[in-house]
Amino acid sequence: MSKIKIAPSILSADFSKMGEEIADITEKGADVIHLDVMDGNFVKNITFGPKLVKDARKYSDLTFDAHLMILNPWNYIERFAEAGADIITVHQEACKDRLKDTLLAIKNLGVKCGAVINPDTSVEEIENIIEYCDMVLLMSVFPGFGGQKFIDGVIPKIEKVKKIVDATGKEIDIEIDGGITFENVGAVKKAGANVIVAGSTVFNHPDRKEAIRLLRNL
Repeated sequence: MSKIKIAPSILSADFSKMGEEIADITEKGADVIHLDVMDGNFVKNITFGPKLVKDARKYSDLTFDAHLMILNPWNYIERFAEAGADIITVHQEACKDRLKDTLLAIKNLGVKCGAVINPDTSVEEIENIIEYCDMVLLMSVFPGFGGQKFIDGVIPKIEKVKKIVDATGKEIDIEIDGGITFENVGAVKKAGANVIVAGSTVFNHPDRKEAIRLLRNL
């Protein structure tokens, strides 16, 4: 199985001291920094843009995983790449028939790319483009807000994506995002996910280092 990576989502961080929060989870053992970018249109919330990503670079040298929950993401990928994102993931629901072209455009910027699907989107919608991805992100809540309850029906989708990834023979990460807790993290890893996004489970824990350790090892 691919190496387990823990990716705390800064959506649950204290935005008034974001640099310190990112430095803290870097020091506490995170593998990836998950950056939830929302535009108020694709999802009903607004978070931040490329400038925060650029400024945050001063506080961590970890992989920056920019999850674009925005409409017309192809208009913004260059700015996020320039800001320091190491991987940019875009939604099938936002890209539709432009998904493959958007993924290739991200790669052409020298950045890793990934496709994302919401809980009610079938794996078949991205099956033909998985081979172009460095990562596939499966949402286990509907995107927009942190602290939601995990949707159990996503587990079979992880298993399905794992079979497709294995058939490609390529190193493609499988990321899970939404409602991850100490109680369900074992099940998502068993199903095939190896990049674990966790927001409140890490940021709200009194010992963030222990929370990251538990998510990695449970």
